[in-house]
Amino acid sequence: MKESILLVEDDSSIAIVITAALEAEGFHVDRCDSIAGRDCLLAGKAYGLMLTDVMLTDGDGIETLPPVRAAFPRMQVIILSAQNTLDTAVRASDTGAFEYFPKPFDLEELVRTVRQALGALDGGDLPDAADDLGQGLPLVGRSPAMQAVYRMITRVLRNDLTVLILGESGTGKELVAEAIHQLGNRRDGPFVAVNTAAIPHELIESELFGHEKGAFTGAVARQIGKFEQAARGTLFLDEIGDMPLEAQTRLLRALQSGRIRRVGGTEEIALDCRIIAATNRDLVPMIAAGTFREDLYYRLAVVPIELPPLRDRADDVEALSRHFLARAATEGLPRRQLSAAGAALLARQPWRGNVRELRNFIFRLALLARDDVIDDATIEPLLAADSGAARTAEGEGGNPASAPADFAAALEAYLAQARPEPGMLYDAALAAFERPLFLHALAQTGGNQLRAAQLLGINRNTLRKRLVDLGIAPEDALGGR
Repeated sequence: MKESILLVEDDSSIAIVITAALEAEGFHVDRCDSIAGRDCLLAGKAYGLMLTDVMLTDGDGIETLPPVRAAFPRMQVIILSAQNTLDTAVRASDTGAFEYFPKPFDLEELVRTVRQALGALDGGDLPDAADDLGQGLPLVGRSPAMQAVYRMITRVLRNDLTVLILGESGTGKELVAEAIHQLGNRRDGPFVAVNTAAIPHELIESELFGHEKGAFTGAVARQIGKFEQAARGTLFLDEIGDMPLEAQTRLLRALQSGRIRRVGGTEEIALDCRIIAATNRDLVPMIAAGTFREDLYYRLAVVPIELPPLRDRADDVEALSRHFLARAATEGLPRRQLSAAGAALLARQPWRGNVRELRNFIFRLALLARDDVIDDATIEPLLAADSGAARTAEGEGGNPASAPADFAAALEAYLAQARPEPGMLYDAALAAFERPLFLHALAQTGGNQLRAAQLLGINRNTLRKRLVDLGIAPEDALGGR
């Protein structure tokens, strides 16, 4: 007989769907919508697992969990929540919950996780509970894209696994690194950030590992490197994709051995810091080109966290904008409010510079706006000025004025020229888009289909099938036509 499950959920429609899915798997499910109902059911019956919402009819499901965990230490807990902030994800993790699901969630994934949780009843001790860390967290956003980031962050807080943060410039990679440090076991130690792209190549080893007096011209005294400065804390290596190969080799050796040696020194020093790296570059084609070590990549990417660009989390633009307006006020700028129309206009923008561009734009708005409430009429002139400046910069860079500026313009140009037959528009446009994209990926990876699929983010079998459908041979990308 399968384990009984307790579902504590005040949204009746969600409760019905979850119950039906779990009962279809053969589980017995008891339901309630309150903390009082939960405690009553727990007092009368043993459950293998409890699914609980956070905001219930009579209180906070997370705040009231500690006595339940103490009374029923073998019962697994899965937390569901529509309060989709990093704070909620961290609070859920701190309870020792088996998993946290922000709403809306994938029902099949939830059922699969329930099976895993019940299969892990004898899986060892629960993590120690930590203090609630409050709302002063560095990341803003409740979009589904950010929920995946929050869940990955919570999974690395109670360990020292190496993390590689991937994402476009301006997406907030250093904020993620700071969050992992501030919320993790090493928060009492230093957070040392190093932009490896900003250090001259000939000095990068000295900066990271330190040097002894007389190690090279200008080394007039011993210098402690960033690894030693980060002792008992976190070392954040930003723009790791720009590190020269010689330094990559020494970094790999340090990570493998857990020890470093200062430049010009003989003493080996044990490492005592967590390593978090970040890059805005795609390392897979760099590995294929021989400019980034594959073994170092796998050593750094123990836990990869990919930050979405702002265009993929437009739902967060309003919250970010209001957050930056509040920040601007604390930094001496006038206190402003954002109208609903203004927020909607901001959410429709592409923000190619991501969160950093939005922040700078909001600070400029706070400075230049004439009224306390910023509406779309206030925003539009600044957007137009930014757009004109971007077009001027493109012209100065040698880009032809007639070149399509985005996919929409490129599509219009393609349709005007190709004029596909009615009923063939989708297939023709898809093939026209896929052909140059696949050729680009194959060229970047030297014709290696596995790496090309990884670069594209698709399954290798999918890529292989589409190459056959489009009549593309890998050598076509290498000038073999």
